[in-house]
Amino acid sequence: MFHQISIIGSGLLGTSLALALKSRRLCQRVHVWSRKPETRAKALLADWCDATFEHATEACKGSELVVICTPVETIVPILKEIAPSFDKETLITDVGSTKKTICQGASGIKGDFNFIGSHPMAGSEKTGMSHARADLFQGAACILTPDEDAHDAQITQLHQFWEGVGMQVVTTTPQKHDEIVAHISHLPHLLATCLCSYLLEKEVGWQQLAGGGLRDTTRVASGDPDLWKQILEHNREDVLRAVNGFQIELQALKTPLLNKDSAGLMARLERGKRFRDQL
Repeated sequence: MFHQISIIGSGLLGTSLALALKSRRLCQRVHVWSRKPETRAKALLADWCDATFEHATEACKGSELVVICTPVETIVPILKEIAPSFDKETLITDVGSTKKTICQGASGIKGDFNFIGSHPMAGSEKTGMSHARADLFQGAACILTPDEDAHDAQITQLHQFWEGVGMQVVTTTPQKHDEIVAHISHLPHLLATCLCSYLLEKEVGWQQLAGGGLRDTTRVASGDPDLWKQILEHNREDVLRAVNGFQIELQALKTPLLNKDSAGLMARLERGKRFRDQL
């Protein structure tokens, strides 16, 4: 699909993307930039990386596609830094977990480049290059958030790119994206974190008695706190609305339990099971 692709940030997503590109033969060369010299040195020894660069602008020269795979707070500053290295044919995207703030920031950067936001809904509570794998994106959803000025041909090209690494691609606005992920991604992380924080105050021995249910429910709470702080602050308004909605639902479950209303309790449990069985 491409002769050369630049990956800016070689953590879990960036490295997994490079592995997928090479294993599926979607490009000939992968250029990599990472902030840390030791990470660049490690990447250069891998067969998924063709060249590393000390400066992000150097890594982007000559690439038809640039994918920014860094934490959400750094995406717009990095885009501003590397924008002068692009020509009008270069397609730039990102993998950020929020979109409204990033897309607004990108639209305010002067330059002759084409940015279309992406959010591959594939990740892990684990971080870093060592946890990357070529099949990370297989079967997962990817949300594209083009603005009104995006060219149809480039939207199609980016759509085909993510499909090429095995993803199911949908398109929506940055605003709708943030509302969706606040409910299906950011709220679940908050709930897992809150449950773990609550249980931390209980007797230590209780942890040794926990079964798979608690582990399944709380897995995402192991995610990097700094990364999640950035995500939650970027999407503050939609996350708060999701939290408010969940509080109403929790009260709806609590009420029949308080009132010894077996029928009402069963109805809430059945609702939950119905949604989970549809996933």
